[in-house]
Amino acid sequence: MIIPSIKSKLETSSHPIAQALHQNTSFRVLAIAFKKGMVLKAHKAHKPSKLFVLEGAVNYTENNKTVSLRQYEETDIPVEIIHEVEAIEDSLCLLTQGD
Repeated sequence: MIIPSIKSKLETSSHPIAQALHQNTSFRVLAIAFKKGMVLKAHKAHKPSKLFVLEGAVNYTENNKTVSLRQYEETDIPVEIIHEVEAIEDSLCLLTQGD
């Protein structure tokens, strides 16, 4: 079971834990677990992506604009735009990538 596994790894981690739930050549679905205060540092998505919060709350920042996302909220992540994600609570997110 992937989600229990990443939550277990998170207990001793100093950074977010991510693992693929499902993927093929055209898409990928990742589960990402955060402790409060952890940051997924600035990076770019190379495919159209969507961040969905399953548990907790995160701040999504791109181009000096921050959006707070709570449980069951989502945001689209544009291709090749620098962005980062910070957990404002212990959180579990899904990231979908692909066309």
